[in-house]
Amino acid sequence: MKRSPLELDRNDLVRLDQAAAQGATRRDLLRMLLAMGILGPAAAGFAGSAQEAFAQAPKRGGRVRVAGISSSTADTLDPAKGALSTDYMRHYMLYSGLTQLDASLTPQLALAEEIRHDKAQTWTFRLRKGVTFHDGSALTPADVVYSLNRHKTPATASKVKTVSEQFTEVKAVGANEVLVRLATPNADLPVILAASHFVIVKDGTTDFTSANGTGPFKLKEFRPGVRTLVTRNERYWRPGRPYLDEIELIGIPDEPARVNALLSGDVQLALAVDPRSTTRVKASASHGVLETRSGLYTDLVIRQDVAPGNSPDFTLAMKYLLDREQIRSAIFRGFAQVANDQPLPPGHRYHFAGLPQRPHDPDRARFHLQKAGVGSGPFTVVAAPAATGSIDMAVLLQQSAKKAGLTLNVNRVPSDGYWSNHWMKHPLGFGNINPRPSADLLFTQFFKSDAPWNESGWKNEKFDQLLLAARAESDEAKRTQMYADMQVLVHEKCGIGIPVFMSFIDGFSNKVKGLGSIPLGGLMGYMFAEHVWLDG
Repeated sequence: MKRSPLELDRNDLVRLDQAAAQGATRRDLLRMLLAMGILGPAAAGFAGSAQEAFAQAPKRGGRVRVAGISSSTADTLDPAKGALSTDYMRHYMLYSGLTQLDASLTPQLALAEEIRHDKAQTWTFRLRKGVTFHDGSALTPADVVYSLNRHKTPATASKVKTVSEQFTEVKAVGANEVLVRLATPNADLPVILAASHFVIVKDGTTDFTSANGTGPFKLKEFRPGVRTLVTRNERYWRPGRPYLDEIELIGIPDEPARVNALLSGDVQLALAVDPRSTTRVKASASHGVLETRSGLYTDLVIRQDVAPGNSPDFTLAMKYLLDREQIRSAIFRGFAQVANDQPLPPGHRYHFAGLPQRPHDPDRARFHLQKAGVGSGPFTVVAAPAATGSIDMAVLLQQSAKKAGLTLNVNRVPSDGYWSNHWMKHPLGFGNINPRPSADLLFTQFFKSDAPWNESGWKNEKFDQLLLAARAESDEAKRTQMYADMQVLVHEKCGIGIPVFMSFIDGFSNKVKGLGSIPLGGLMGYMFAEHVWLDG
């Protein structure tokens, strides 16, 4: 069967990568491509480009310093409590999950070497043999059972407790397998288990002042709010990885300071470069930027359990005041896609494109404000640099509100402590939501009535029913319709205004190689650690 080079799957590419890294000639690569069904000129052209791309094998050694966007005393080594991007990077360095997502967000086998299921409700995971924790002990089914079950225990305070409630039974079966039985079928379970919260910890672990995982790096130093230092795990279960000797992870909340640190050589990787800084980074001969389109959004949060957001008309008015195109072009310099108050981005397989685009319409906002009977205000909207772009969005919102006869004051607060002291705690504020690997996970964590991160306090019984039904639905067309109906409910009734979906922009030193895009977050969905290496 004749194939296009674009049809090569991940395993094909890995084989080509390994062969080239081991010194395969162009003829060797051509022979492999022919065996894969890539024929004629396409094979010759691809073999040449593959040889060139893979000519320089990854080098082992070296140290990379990485600047994230947050750092506080709430930094954690407990995957269940991970809440910020710096936590996610830390946890992917130190731990591994049963599955791991690739660039297409397809789950690949990790600690599990085989996955079987019965009608997507009863799942069996056969564990990879020879995997050891950093303390030298072997990975066992008991570790997996403990890791998954602890999310259901209230004392754990897991950020994915509502997700884990679908696990009705988790138990060891046989010498090397774990069975997970769900309350209802969920075909997305392998995707969900790739999230950093579900990585595997040692059976019985309750003390997370240190870390004992099976990940590519071992913990050397952890000072919350200061830095995390990790060293290569020589017994990592993936042969040949990682490449670096050490990684130091720090937080620099101020974006200009983060970019300055990159350009001065103080750090070699920087998360979340502002679009306005990209020209400056590109002007450096020794640095570059990587854009990854994603489902990342900074959203206007209108609490619906307090005034004035408890009026549906006030909520609608605020959504009509969002000038989405101006936010896209002026704030994000085009590194974003216009959104429509629905949390699944264009390009997502369940994105509902049939929703009429909500316009920027101060006159219609005025109409709804009058219906709400809230007068001319003033009201205060809280923003911080921690919620990317929120201060600029708040200023634009303030200007639009004037046209509708509403006075909005902008309260700019520091990034430090924003998520614990301000997020979801004011009638009007902003959130910043990283993409999730599945629609089910996103809706469960942020929109289900009892979700701990239900930003606006929105409670909708119909939405909750659809969420459970969609999770169990095996008919793809019916499931797609359910997710469409849920997006309509969020668009029309939820106290969340989503103006744009932002691209991830990473800054890097040209010495750092192996960096790619995984659209769950910056720096390869926060999983960069085992992939990157230093040249020179």
